[in-house]
Amino acid sequence: EVQLAESGGGLVQAGGSLRLSCEASEFTFDDGAIGWFRQAPGKERERVACIGSFRNNTSYVDSVKGRFTISSDNAKNTVFLQMNNLKPEDTAVYYCAAQSWAVCPLRSVRWWGQGTQVTVSA
Repeated sequence: EVQLAESGGGLVQAGGSLRLSCEASEFTFDDGAIGWFRQAPGKERERVACIGSFRNNTSYVDSVKGRFTISSDNAKNTVFLQMNNLKPEDTAVYYCAAQSWAVCPLRSVRWWGQGTQVTVSA
């Protein structure tokens, strides 16, 4: 069974940086995609970034383009989300998500992580 374990969340001031990690056990990255979603209080969950089996298959929501970078270490089955120049509106629970036989952006998700809280203070 695929399991996704996020880490790296925390509290940071506006303008700061955080790096989230998602370790995907038992997931075959060769034919799938892993993405990051986030959900702020009172809002719907939204796609943030995604990376597919081909390194040039990435996608970002407009609000994070130029500030967030998604990357992967296939040997460790781990996906990273480097978040720079964080803003208070980036505050949310960030979830790792995976789908087999998929490309970015993810249209459906089979596996979800537990989520990690990111809080950006003004």
